[in-house]
Amino acid sequence: MNLIRCDASFGDQIVAIFNDAILHSTALYDYQPRSLDSMTAWFDTKQRGKFPVIGAVSDSSELLGFASYGTFRAWPAYKYSVEHSIYVAAKHRGRGLGKLLLQEIINSARQQNYHVLIGAIDSQNAASIQLHKRFGFQNAGAIRQVGFKFGRWLDLDFYQLILDTPAQPVDG
Repeated sequence: MNLIRCDASFGDQIVAIFNDAILHSTALYDYQPRSLDSMTAWFDTKQRGKFPVIGAVSDSSELLGFASYGTFRAWPAYKYSVEHSIYVAAKHRGRGLGKLLLQEIINSARQQNYHVLIGAIDSQNAASIQLHKRFGFQNAGAIRQVGFKFGRWLDLDFYQLILDTPAQPVDG
């Protein structure tokens, strides 16, 4: 297994992992599977923002999971904060891939001089919450009944990790 920077050539595998999460979990508060065409815009946004898409790839080039981050809020004063996400293919969960991907996301955010990593996690996703806590993320609050999926209201918890970067933050 290798960690690599993914490009659009992994679009079909990423959309398959996304769609499994949409159809079978509350990891994404979405109802409709995404199309392969939608990945073009997704990758364009990542590239324009210089946001990494990090993949855990098998020796046979199978994408086992991926992680990325992007704009937290689109106002200038939030420029040092990013919201991240991690997705592991269902058949590869429980093997430590989330841990590897989260560590790489933290490293990348630090290298790019971000200050806060934010994870928005469904409050019932105990595995993701525990993973984030192991890396020092702290609960920063919750929004109750913010989503509705699978016939029930969903609560969204926010976890944040404050990094020691940038050394010289600036306004503007």
